[in-house]
Amino acid sequence: MKHSKIVSNYLLAQEAEHQAGLWAKEAERAGQPIGEEYRANLRTKMVAFLIRHVGAQRIKPILAAIKIRGLSVYSGRDAGHPVLTSLEEVGASHKSSSSGGLRAAVFGVNDGLVSIACLLFGVAGAASSNDTILLTGIAGLLAGAFSMAAGEYISMRSQREMFEYQIALEREELAEYPEEEAGELALIYMARGMPEKQAIALGKRMIANPEVGLDTLAREELGLNPDELGSPWVAACSSFLAFVGGGIIPLLPFVIAMTELRLQASVALTALALFAIGAALSLFTGRSALWGGLRMLLIGGGAGLLTYWIGHLMGANLA
Repeated sequence: MKHSKIVSNYLLAQEAEHQAGLWAKEAERAGQPIGEEYRANLRTKMVAFLIRHVGAQRIKPILAAIKIRGLSVYSGRDAGHPVLTSLEEVGASHKSSSSGGLRAAVFGVNDGLVSIACLLFGVAGAASSNDTILLTGIAGLLAGAFSMAAGEYISMRSQREMFEYQIALEREELAEYPEEEAGELALIYMARGMPEKQAIALGKRMIANPEVGLDTLAREELGLNPDELGSPWVAACSSFLAFVGGGIIPLLPFVIAMTELRLQASVALTALALFAIGAALSLFTGRSALWGGLRMLLIGGGAGLLTYWIGHLMGANLA
């Protein structure tokens, strides 16, 4: 098994070297200089760090975003990477990943960070005391976290119930009209370019086993993966923790009761976190980590500056 993976990685490395050679020839033909030593950009360094400490299998969505090839090598199968010989195996090997959870966590942290930072800066702009700012920040943090968790739970629960209802209807139709369902599958395969006789035979073979038939119909007709309908509790807890994780960052200097530089420290921590989140999002978008961090810093910083100015204006008018 280990030998199979080693061979696969070696072949992938050879293919990567071959493609690098093609790009080098193109660059040479265009008259562009090629450096003797490769220098990885910030995004590449971040991905390399994650591979070493997290593992390639857990960050497959990130690797896909930066066009890493041969990801099926990291599918995590105990038997290495066997060659697939049937459509059933192909379908089983392409189950959707749980990448949405990681992206949702990053966005949740960003939401908590920007929301609580803007709230704190707005109250601080009104020249409020440290106790008032701290109390407002904690209240906003808890309110936002519970609101996010409740909203995510309701949304995911409703979506799951809708999917389960659709699959239940498909199960009833399959039990009552198996031949018609086989015909629908055959039409789908024919629309994808499969010959008529082969499509009809495949449709009947899929429907012959009720469990396989229902799974296939759910995927082909409804576009659903019955094994991954999502967990409302996981979504709610993830949203809660992500929001708290982001919101606690600008609140820290006020929690430890810094006297003179608490606002400045909060601004600095928020700025660093905004840049880090923007750089992390670039792992999914495939864009420059530096530009992603700066863009997030400009957007979040602009929102914080605006709320501080509004708070200061309101505080002056109310005084």
